[in-house]
Amino acid sequence: MQLKILIVIAGPTASGKTAAAIEIARHYHTVVVSADSRQFYREMSIGTAKPGIGELSEAKHYFIDNLSITEKFTAGDYEKECLKLLNDLFQHHDKVVLVGGSGLFIKAVCEGFDEFPDAEPGIRESLIKALENEGLRHLQERLMSVDPVYHVQVDLNNSHRVIRALEVFESTGKPYSSFRKSALNARLFKTVKFGLNLTRESLYERINQRVDDMIKRGLIAEAQSLLPYRHLNALNTVGYTELFDYFDGKTDLETAIALIKQNTRRFAKRQLTWFNKDKEINWVKADGGGLIKDMIALIEKLS
Repeated sequence: MQLKILIVIAGPTASGKTAAAIEIARHYHTVVVSADSRQFYREMSIGTAKPGIGELSEAKHYFIDNLSITEKFTAGDYEKECLKLLNDLFQHHDKVVLVGGSGLFIKAVCEGFDEFPDAEPGIRESLIKALENEGLRHLQERLMSVDPVYHVQVDLNNSHRVIRALEVFESTGKPYSSFRKSALNARLFKTVKFGLNLTRESLYERINQRVDDMIKRGLIAEAQSLLPYRHLNALNTVGYTELFDYFDGKTDLETAIALIKQNTRRFAKRQLTWFNKDKEINWVKADGGGLIKDMIALIEKLS
């Protein structure tokens, strides 16, 4: 039986992922699943650049406005819920589009995570004490004796990882390497991944314009309404934190807007760093006229 295809569209903020996802979904008469960890929240719309009403009407979207900012939702939660959803969607569609800039959430769906047990209390403290008293070499040798497989895989100069491996072993009696199951997290679908690529100048211009548009659409009022919830993790987000400082009188509005642009550019660079590590991503030029045509051709080739 031919595997179903999950078409992943990733890339930095403001690179045109939403528009591309909708065009691809329309071509294949399918749906769009969001992998943007902030677009889940109903109360955050302008600052998260959610698809507008018109865009949502062009293709059915999932994981948009499905949570409140008061609800905790991890990448692990997303993995479980999204895989369940995909199982249902693939009953009706040969292809489904997954789109977003949250690399961790995309990884959760495409690959899954290793599952490690909690350590017994006090073990980490004793290992840290051993590091201080006997040195890293002692812990490296201990790891070699209990888990030679991980010993040749880990960065032995990274004391945190060495300690974590020993912590798991001493808590369970099983080597750390035995819990590294990512290769076993089989998916019943094939992924075709795209990354939208622009020149730095073009990307930064888009980011600056998007921020200006957000301000015109009412981002300041939206952030003001969320001020009582600023302590929540969901609101520890570019576009909101800078305005909270403005409300506190720590900066003026002009400076706050400039900082939103600057911090969004920095965020985009971090996104690109993450996605550049994924060798399965096919990078396509996002500001050319043949973007959708090129993507469809590659999907057909790789399918």
